[in-house]
Amino acid sequence: MASMAEGQLAFEGSAGDFQSLEEKVYRTIQLLKTARTERAAAEAETALLQGQLEAKVLEISALQSQVEALRNERMEARSRIEKLMGEVDTILEQE
Repeated sequence: MASMAEGQLAFEGSAGDFQSLEEKVYRTIQLLKTARTERAAAEAETALLQGQLEAKVLEISALQSQVEALRNERMEARSRIEKLMGEVDTILEQE
């Protein structure tokens, strides 16, 4: 009878160990599901940010072109003004 009681205790211990292991497996599965969901969300956010970054790079490139064009216009205007000022000086010197 003592061995039967010991067997019963061993079985109950094994059942408790199995239940504990089962709970750990379910928690691990839940953690994996959560990690996959978070990974998918991070990948979606990364794709969105990548698209925004590409749009900003194109915008910066366009703005740089505009700045260069404006600088060229300014240099041309400055040159024309200097030429006009030279002609005005010439006219004033002749008088």
